[in-house]
Amino acid sequence: MTDGKHSFRLPDPRNRLPFRLVSGLMLVVVLTVLGISAFRTTLPQAEPWFAGYVDVTVSPAYPFETPASDAAKNVILSFIVAGAANPCEPRWGPHHTLDEAGTLLGLDAKLATLRENGGQAAISFGGAANTELATSCTDLPSLEDAYQGVVDRYGASTLDFDIEGANLGHPGAGARRAKAIAAVQEHQRSHGKQLEVWLTLPVSPRGLTDDGVAEVEAMLQAGIELAGVNIMTMNYGESRSSGQGMLEASETAAATVHSQLGIIYQRAGQELDSQALWAKLGLTPMIGLNEISTDVFDLETARQFAEFASENKVARLSMWSHNRDKRCQPGSPDPTVASHICSGTAQTPGAFAQVLGAPFAGTFR
Repeated sequence: MTDGKHSFRLPDPRNRLPFRLVSGLMLVVVLTVLGISAFRTTLPQAEPWFAGYVDVTVSPAYPFETPASDAAKNVILSFIVAGAANPCEPRWGPHHTLDEAGTLLGLDAKLATLRENGGQAAISFGGAANTELATSCTDLPSLEDAYQGVVDRYGASTLDFDIEGANLGHPGAGARRAKAIAAVQEHQRSHGKQLEVWLTLPVSPRGLTDDGVAEVEAMLQAGIELAGVNIMTMNYGESRSSGQGMLEASETAAATVHSQLGIIYQRAGQELDSQALWAKLGLTPMIGLNEISTDVFDLETARQFAEFASENKVARLSMWSHNRDKRCQPGSPDPTVASHICSGTAQTPGAFAQVLGAPFAGTFR
């Protein structure tokens, strides 16, 4: 997770209005005669869901396998990254191989326990601090094997790709990533299994960056059936205008990306209506004190943001992170610096998950 300081504007879609009016009306007439809808819509969406991220390698470990509430039963385990010695080897952290995570962190057993307790886990790749596999692994078959190996190891039906920092806009990485994921998704489909793919990107109130847009376009061009784009509504810093609070900045960012996605999908040959576009959107705030200390996402902001997300029927709401969903202890390190293990705000344990998750009853497919 990181900040979204860069701005981006797509060309005004109104510039294309005359062509769309003429060709669109002709298409409507023809397809109406044939009894076919003139607009492509998405496949039926799963019920909107909430799931918080869990940093698997942070200490002390968050006990995701025994959810404290219904809101905490679905988690996004993070992050799978590239190993330093072997750029095509998936690791947690990057400190642990998948086998080591099973032995030293008890990850496989914890996943089994979570599922026994009625929860599910998605797997997230990338993050701000390390190297995403496609950035370092330039051999496409090896990259496909790495992603497929993670899916097979954990029986994952939902993958999340958190692409930011040096991984975002890295030459060649976006295209490799998209091709490899497309192959894995097709492999799962050919075996009668569904694989949901989410792309998580930094954002500002002005929307996605140019590099963020390119990541979405690369996935669509590769033929990936993209579950959606999840935006990190956090760490705005100076991109927030004077007097603009975290709630307004986050709602503005969501509305802007909603519009951007309409144009991106249009360029890919798909016309999605407004609600279908909201159903392609995910929102992820950083709870409590953000890494930019002027940005604080408190419980009241969380409540209002959850209402906004629910009213607009976004596909998912998440948070960074379950590890942080508790009050910092007296005597903790610098209270002006965001902690990995507490929120920096007044709260009861698990309060953010319960507030953000309250309007969302769905789960991963």
